[in-house]
Amino acid sequence: MTTAREIDLSRRAALRTALLQRQETLLASMHLHTQGASRVQHARDVLDQDSDDAPARAADREIDLAFTDHERQELADIGLALQRLDHGTYGVCIDCGADIPLARLEVRPQALRCLACEQVLETRQHPAVP
Repeated sequence: MTTAREIDLSRRAALRTALLQRQETLLASMHLHTQGASRVQHARDVLDQDSDDAPARAADREIDLAFTDHERQELADIGLALQRLDHGTYGVCIDCGADIPLARLEVRPQALRCLACEQVLETRQHPAVP
């Protein structure tokens, strides 16, 4: 299994390109989705849409905000990954310091954690309900 420290320069360049392309796609999607409005203005616009069903509008707004929040978080993760590429710490888990396998980075180039630490984080965030 190839690790982050063993990634050659051409592979690093390809991962950087993938990160930049995803960043560009997310920025374009967010701009199209919000029509250039701020998060607050966009939420206000969704609530102000013509509809007699206030609960449905509120639900639509919550879904809409969750969608843009997810995109914003992914953009932040991409920014961190690009910084880590620049500083030589890319592909090293931010929690345990282990190398993140190349296969994981190829699927999710903005990954900040190894799979084991990611699973621990997800378990903490979403505990199983008995």
